[in-house]
Amino acid sequence: MVTVEFAPALTRHVPCPPQQVAVGTLAEALDRSFQAAPALRAYVLDEQGAVRKHVAVFVNAQLIANRSNLDIALREGDKVMVIQALTGG
Repeated sequence: MVTVEFAPALTRHVPCPPQQVAVGTLAEALDRSFQAAPALRAYVLDEQGAVRKHVAVFVNAQLIANRSNLDIALREGDKVMVIQALTGG
């Protein structure tokens, strides 16, 4: 199983506890976790399925730099963290 967790800045809008999902790709893990809180999809992904500009996705504490290629293979025990990225100046 893979753990998918959404940071409090996102779950304050749409409650969603950490999810344990089957191993697969990052895209599949996110899809499975959205089943518990479907409204989170619109906060995290845009209309083309890419990670939104103000959201950051980490796999095992490593930032996923390519927002549109989520076909990253995950392994048993991996942890996905989705946070609202800070921007501004």
